[in-house]
Amino acid sequence: MEQKLKDQDVLLVKEKNESKLKAVSGFGEDGKLKTELPKQTNTASFLKIDRHGNPLENFFTNFQRQYKNPTDFKFFRVPANLVEKTATVLDKMLKSPETPSNKEMLDKHEVKPEQFLKKEEKKQDVPLIDESKIDWKQLEQLGVSKDFLKNTKNLDAMLNYQKSPGLIPITLKTDDLTIRTDARLAFRKDADDNFKVAVHAVRNKPELNRPYFGVTLTDEDKNNLLKTGNTGRIIQAQYKEGVSTPVFLSIDKLTNELVAARADKIKFPDTIKGVQLDETQKKELAEGKSVFVEGMTAKSGKEFNAHLQIDADKRGIGFRFDQQQQQGQKANEQRQVRIPNSLLGKELTQEQQQKLEKRETIYVTGMKDKKGEDFNAYIKVNDEKGKLDFYKWNPDKAQAKGAEVIPDNKSKTQVAVNSEGKTNEATKDVKEPLKKEQVKPSEQQQTTKRHRSKSHSM
Repeated sequence: MEQKLKDQDVLLVKEKNESKLKAVSGFGEDGKLKTELPKQTNTASFLKIDRHGNPLENFFTNFQRQYKNPTDFKFFRVPANLVEKTATVLDKMLKSPETPSNKEMLDKHEVKPEQFLKKEEKKQDVPLIDESKIDWKQLEQLGVSKDFLKNTKNLDAMLNYQKSPGLIPITLKTDDLTIRTDARLAFRKDADDNFKVAVHAVRNKPELNRPYFGVTLTDEDKNNLLKTGNTGRIIQAQYKEGVSTPVFLSIDKLTNELVAARADKIKFPDTIKGVQLDETQKKELAEGKSVFVEGMTAKSGKEFNAHLQIDADKRGIGFRFDQQQQQGQKANEQRQVRIPNSLLGKELTQEQQQKLEKRETIYVTGMKDKKGEDFNAYIKVNDEKGKLDFYKWNPDKAQAKGAEVIPDNKSKTQVAVNSEGKTNEATKDVKEPLKKEQVKPSEQQQTTKRHRSKSHSM
């Protein structure tokens, strides 16, 4: 036991309003730090740090999520077998931290959370796939550009061997046929170490009656997949004859494709969104079962509850909420805007389509309202609602944006009368459609209006 302690360290922490150091024992059920007096007799309950490992990244990531002011805490790493003596010495030094000898010793033991957080962020920022090895021309043949993937926030995930987070509209063209559909895209390495585009097209429903690599799904498996998206157990897939591979099996909720993830490649964290998982919960998750966890904290700081389960499509822990929340989440994931070739009877130029793809605003003239009359408007992609928005002014310059379909000022009255059935005093008895940019009845329409009024009066 004594030899093991020599190979381990302990974290001491000093809170802003506390006078003495305490030893960290972990996170409580509320997600807050648990501490003990730094007595040698309490060593068994301390959080241990193996000198040959580096578990501090996960610890400080969870710590950062829980505390709005992490600078209110100071951490020190000390030997586990000398924790009590070292804590006493550091307490005295903290009373005069600027004394050179004290400062040197404190700096030697201090651990700063941002050092580990920067390492984690750096890992996430560096993509795993080299963009120069991607066949971008193949992507363009599907009607998808690099700018589109970047602007719709799909590219980052794809550059890290993941499928696009959302559905992407693609176009497949042959000599006599053009097929348009939605799919999730991914980059996959070929024999020459370059990357081609893998297309995961949308299916009408999951194929549950067909064996999955030698595994016939039970009725319970099928019910679980349809209800939760996961089998709820580990299955033994046979990718090679005579060799069984333990995998988690799930449904890609966007495409209805069956997706597997090797069980030995899934990492199980000790803490989820600030909540410490107990051994029973970890065991059930590792078996593919669903675990209900309460009191988790979202990035917004709001608490939430959810069922946790391994999601093979995400290669990690998935969150399952109530039906209404699931529907809202699925709708958000599917809001990818298809850039049209024409709009309300007006052909869009290639330049206009490219600008929309880059999420820039365009100005289109000569579109047709419901009465077949021309009108003009500014147009911009609304990714949040998954549609194109029409404005009567330039939304990039105006402070207040327009609503659904709003023409420019010159066409405002025309579209209000022709498309929306609205009238004012000048146009209330006019039956013919207003012409382009017309704001009041013509002389002929005024004459017809007077005849109608006279006839009505008689």
